[in-house]
Amino acid sequence: MPTQTSRASHNLPRFEDAEPLGSQDAEFARDIKAVLEKHGNLDRFGLVLLHDHFSVGGDEVLVETNDPQARTLHVEVEKKGETKHAQPSQWRFVADSEETPTAQSDSTPYEVQMLCLTLACEDR
Repeated sequence: MPTQTSRASHNLPRFEDAEPLGSQDAEFARDIKAVLEKHGNLDRFGLVLLHDHFSVGGDEVLVETNDPQARTLHVEVEKKGETKHAQPSQWRFVADSEETPTAQSDSTPYEVQMLCLTLACEDR
């Protein structure tokens, strides 16, 4: 599993200041949709508004958990390496000059933004 995470959420606006997707983004959204369709990923990936609520240190990661009975999601900051049974669930594209080498390839055009804890088989 990649261990990259947000670089302290640099350059992300606070949620209140982040510009949401709007009608001015229609052509952009169609282009993204076409790329996802071309690669068979239309039901796998989508869009998310990148924003910041608080800083996340370079040795930390956001981890999402859920309560299916209460139908709630919870996000907490944890130290990298202390999170168990997690997989990346959100990524952020990075500029070519910021690409990070990984075990899978020489460089990746993204960094992991959030991990999601997987449920134990008996909980599914």
